[in-house]
Amino acid sequence: MKTSFKKIATDGVITNNPTLKLVLGTCPTLALTTLAMNGIYMGLAVTFVLICSNVIISLLRKLIPNQVRIPAFVLIIATFVTIVRLVLDKLLPDLYEALGLYLPLIVVNCIILARAESFASKNGVIYSACDGLFMGIGFTLALTLMGAFRELLGSGAIFGTKLWDFSIGFFASSAGAFFTYGLFIALFAFFSSLISKHNKKKANAKSVNSCIKEAE
Repeated sequence: MKTSFKKIATDGVITNNPTLKLVLGTCPTLALTTLAMNGIYMGLAVTFVLICSNVIISLLRKLIPNQVRIPAFVLIIATFVTIVRLVLDKLLPDLYEALGLYLPLIVVNCIILARAESFASKNGVIYSACDGLFMGIGFTLALTLMGAFRELLGSGAIFGTKLWDFSIGFFASSAGAFFTYGLFIALFAFFSSLISKHNKKKANAKSVNSCIKEAE
């Protein structure tokens, strides 16, 4: 499968953003975006697991029988999730408590399983590591931006720093999480459409200019 580092980067962060485009990993997205820092912490944990599991699956892709590839992928992912849990529990117990149930649920996170199945099992180690990195960055950015938005409006703070006393409790609620998610997906789709139209116009302009030069 031919690919490039530029395409991997743009796919992970923008074109196929796992949260805003593919709508994967919705449980932690809805539950943990009450605070911007929660988004960063969960994003970093998922990114670590993505990179490590992609690398191992890519290394073993020719050795894992096709019939048991999904159980094998889950086992590899679960190993790295366990490492994350043990490290956080030992070194950062407060963070471990804050992320709670959503840490073990990384094992069945659709983003990680999807990248293992669609990319790491078909590509080399370096490409697979980069895919995990940029998919993780895209996931982290989306959660952090949503968390900052909800924290700012829901509690009048940003990254734990109080900015004003005014707040809208709705954005700190479950309903606010769904509203925010829908709003960010809509904004992402709107700006993606504008960029796509702009790129098409540039491509058409280049084509016209090329035809004119050939005619001359």
